[in-house]
Order: sequence, then structure tokens, then C-alpha cells
Amino acid sequence: MLFFFSSIHMTRHMRKHSGEKPYVCTVCGKRFAQKTYLITHERTHSGERPYACMECGKSFSQKSSLNVHLRSHTGEKPYSCSHCGKSYAFKIALRTHRFTPKKKFKCVFCGKTFEYLSHMTRHMRKHSGEKPYVCTVCGKRFAQKTYLITHERTHSGERPYACMECGKSFSQKSSLNVHLRSHTGEKPYSCSHCGKRGLCSPPGAVTFNKLTYLKAHMRTHSGEKPFVCTVCGKRFAQKTYLRIHQRTHSGERPYSCMECGKSFAQKSSLNVHLRSHTGEKPYSCSECGKSYAYKQGFNTHQCFG
Repeated sequence: MLFFFSSIHMTRHMRKHSGEKPYVCTVCGKRFAQKTYLITHERTHSGERPYACMECGKSFSQKSSLNVHLRSHTGEKPYSCSHCGKSYAFKIALRTHRFTPKKKFKCVFCGKTFEYLSHMTRHMRKHSGEKPYVCTVCGKRFAQKTYLITHERTHSGERPYACMECGKSFSQKSSLNVHLRSHTGEKPYSCSHCGKRGLCSPPGAVTFNKLTYLKAHMRTHSGEKPFVCTVCGKRFAQKTYLRIHQRTHSGERPYSCMECGKSFAQKSSLNVHLRSHTGEKPYSCSECGKSYAYKQGFNTHQCFG
């Protein structure tokens, strides 16, 4: 026999036996045994998400969902398999692990093994080139559903990951994580070459906050130029350099002066041009104090004291 501290708790419990659901959603008519269930359900109509993550800004309609999400930041894995000791952050992952036959799935192309068939299937697309997930807006195809979801945000404009420092929002969590380094000053990627062979910087002194920046920097050591112009065959170390070069063929000039309408292929060229309107002269002679708007004029200047 069950005992309750109050009649309210007993009444609520009795509905499990009677099936009574006195709380009704005014939007869709769905019924609930408890008022808290109705309140949570109504948020599916209103879109209200009152529980926000302090780490990444993602919000949830239920506090329990937020608590589960927080494990993605803390790394907590409270659900452990009693047989092999493997731990999981989510209960459903442990349940899947328990009831999945522990056989290895082997890739026929490279021999890599996987515990789950779904993981191997996803991996196999790297070899086959299969891209089963299609964007309904532009038709672009993707190998993984998560890639499609991220891509669709370029059309919808959705940016669910917000910076708690400055409010800037992003379509991908990874982009937010990289952005946060602009506030923390963290630069986890260091060049292993700088500091060797008499170079001026000590080993590890040249650091970057993005892996792409490190890779681009490493090409200054290797001389690699993987980006090729399809028109003239000229090669470049960085994709941005190739894009700028291609404008010499296409004639594209995307940067326009708001004062006179003159356009430029590079933003840096526009910035230099703007000095003709603002009168800014950032290059000054330390001997005579004469200033110049352009570096070329400063370099040709000769001061005789």
C-alpha cells in the first residue's frame, strides 16, 4: 500500500489508475493528467524556451532537457554498462549499447572496424562519395544529415549559438567555440617550425586561434600552393589569394566607394582609396614630420634635415 503526505499527491497518483486527464490544451485539445505536463506541452505551440544554457546560449522548453544538454559541456557520463564499464552521457545511448550485438562491422575499403552498423555506413560514404541528404532549397547534397541541417541555416538565417560575451550568434557550435577565443585570447595551435633553423621566433611562439590559420601559415614553410586558377594555371597558398586573383579575369569589383562610386577588387584597395576623401595621412616622417596618405609616397620621400 502506498502512502502520501497530502491529498493532492494522492489525487494525482490516483489518475494513473483511473486514466483521468482533466487538463486540456486550448490549442490542439490534447489532455494531460498533471498541470505541469500541460504547461510543458503548451510550449510546443508558443515556442517558449525559458531554460537557457549559460555556456552556448542554446535554450530549451524543459529544465530536464537543459540538464541533459549540459553534459555535452561538462563531459559527464552518468550511465555505465555493468558488463564492459563503458560510460554514456545519455540514457538512450546506454540502452542502445546494451541491446546492440557486440560484433565488429568492417569497412570493405580500408578495413576500419566499427561497433555500430550506422557508424560504418556513415564512414563508407567517404569512399563511395554517396550523398543521400539533399537541400530542398538549392539541391546541394551531403553525406551526413548533420551537415545538411547546418547548411540549411544558410538559407533560413537561423543562428542558435550565441556568445554570452558580445551577443554575436552563429549557425554552428564549432564556430561559436572558435569565436570565444577572441575573448579569452586562447591560441591553441602553434607552429612547430618557427624557431628552428635560426628563425627569429622561439619554438611555439607563433600561435593561432584557428586550425585553418595554422595550416595556411605552414605553407610559408613548405611552399605548398594547392589553389590553382582554372584560367591561367597560377597557383596560390591560400584560397583568398586565388579568389582575389580570379577577379583579374572576371573583372569583378565588389568593393565600392560610397563617396564617388569607384569600385575595387580588394577591400584593402578601397580602404587606401578612402584616404583621398578623408584626408587621412597615416605615414609620417620622424625627421621632418611630413605626412603621406600612401606608403609609396612615404617610401620615396627623402628628408635632408
